[in-house]
Amino acid sequence: MDKHRLTCKVCPVGCKLIISKDSNEPYGYKIEGNNCNRGVEFGIKEIIEPSRILTGRVILNNGPMSRLPVKTSDVIPENLVDKCMEIIRETEVTAPINKGDIIIKNILNTGVDVIAARKINSLK
Repeated sequence: MDKHRLTCKVCPVGCKLIISKDSNEPYGYKIEGNNCNRGVEFGIKEIIEPSRILTGRVILNNGPMSRLPVKTSDVIPENLVDKCMEIIRETEVTAPINKGDIIIKNILNTGVDVIAARKINSLK
């Protein structure tokens, strides 16, 4: 029986989960090591559909720094992470920018936006 081991990231406790195939369990997986039901949900989702919130930096013009920190507004499927990061690194914006401004709308048709993680004033 294949077992997957991972650390739950739902809360700061960081339970050490052991996930194994079990056709008698919901979604076909048995989750052990969790201290709450959120760990079960996290473990199953991580096995069935792994995804991540991304952080990165886009090129910033007319600002006090060369790059603007950004993050995704929701999770991105793990298989799209590399392509999304490539798009983020190549994107250019011009200051001023407000925290929460949409920098890239609906990246790779995921329904997820890339937003500014901080406010940046322009140099002029």
